[in-house]
Amino acid sequence: MNAFHPTGWRSFATIGLGTMVVPLDSAVNVAFPAITSAFGVPDSGIQWVIVCYVITNATLLLVFGRVGDLFGHLAVFRAGLAISALAFLGSGMAETFEILLITRAVQGIGAAMVLSCGPALATAAFDPTERVRALSSYAAVLGFAMTIGPSLGGLLVEHWGWSAVFWFRLPIALAALAASSAVLIPRQVHAPGRLDAGNALALATALGAVLVGVSRARYGTMTALEISIYAAVFSAAVVVLRRAPRGGDNAVIAFSMFRSVRLSLVTATGIVVNLVGFAVMLFVPFYFVRTASLPVSLAGLLLAASPLGIVIGGQAAPYLTRRLGAPLTALWGAAVVGVATAWIGFWHPGVSVGLMGTAALLHGLGLGLYQVAQLDVSTAVLPPHNRGVAGALVMLTRTFGVVLAASSLTALFVFIEADAQHLAPDGAFLSAFQKTFLMAASGLGAFLGLSLLVPGGWLGGRAAQNGGP
Repeated sequence: MNAFHPTGWRSFATIGLGTMVVPLDSAVNVAFPAITSAFGVPDSGIQWVIVCYVITNATLLLVFGRVGDLFGHLAVFRAGLAISALAFLGSGMAETFEILLITRAVQGIGAAMVLSCGPALATAAFDPTERVRALSSYAAVLGFAMTIGPSLGGLLVEHWGWSAVFWFRLPIALAALAASSAVLIPRQVHAPGRLDAGNALALATALGAVLVGVSRARYGTMTALEISIYAAVFSAAVVVLRRAPRGGDNAVIAFSMFRSVRLSLVTATGIVVNLVGFAVMLFVPFYFVRTASLPVSLAGLLLAASPLGIVIGGQAAPYLTRRLGAPLTALWGAAVVGVATAWIGFWHPGVSVGLMGTAALLHGLGLGLYQVAQLDVSTAVLPPHNRGVAGALVMLTRTFGVVLAASSLTALFVFIEADAQHLAPDGAFLSAFQKTFLMAASGLGAFLGLSLLVPGGWLGGRAAQNGGP
């Protein structure tokens, strides 16, 4: 199916519309202050609105990627849209914070189904020679939705309250579900084997134990017994995973794939880049309200600069990968994220709106470059019948980074703010904001510096995009 064929673009449009319900979750970030106020929870409690969503997302992405490879990417994608629609309905009607958290977890399930198979469907809609362009277009959809999410969320919260950031996605999910019956893609080459339910459960359990443990560790009050329980659950799950036959076709993920230096490197770096990158969505909304004193609508518009940068970076990525190769493009993208994060760390009460928007735009540009290059490396390394797992693995690094950011960066922020209690409340917040961003940027810079020492990694050139290991 040619990349310019109208049928391919019509199918891609439906896939993109359905995918948009996930990144449009960026509208929820603008509603953080309103949600904490409505339910009477402290600012730090907002992390659970994030964690409940991304933990279910992260633990199930690879499982649903494998299910899509076995039984059909489109079927899993459509089921995800249906579940998402029900979850949006539940969140919009939530009357307690606990109910909101439960429905957020259900949203994570639907998002995992949509995102695990979305990249595979996007590449299937076009000719294989147009893989990078298809992936950049898919990344553009993600970035565009994230771009309009904050500004749209600001307007919705301002006029209709926090619940509107869930209600508006319900008709989008239903429309995409209805249109998906007309999606035309080439006959899928299904992966060999079957779904090993025990292996899938073990993988989800192992990921869940790590993510929940990291989230709980944020409070610094975990007992030795609780730590032992998480460790025991994780260890038991790993034992089950290791029992999967070598070279077997039934496991959710073949760990032998990580023998590829490039795949291992971009996966590990993806977690770190997304951990640092999510600091913008996590803390900047509070900066706009508490330090810059911006109206919600303007705050949402500025917050959209980073996702807009993702769109621009994603569209520039195919040109850079052709000249530099996907690995080096990913490295440059990660470096740009680090520079922009450090720049944000120097914001102060007198910084202009223009400079804030420019820093956020640069931040998104780096993320866009990295995400497309990472998708290119992953889909090139893995065989075509594992496209669901390849896409899910990339999405997993994003959600894993978000969970780590919601826990570790929040813990760091709270610690620094508490240490600055000799200052006025606004001064303590600003000090914590600046130091958190500068330390996050320094950590990313150190990680990238060490990664340059990995043989056959970033300097692998164009081989990754041509299918080399």
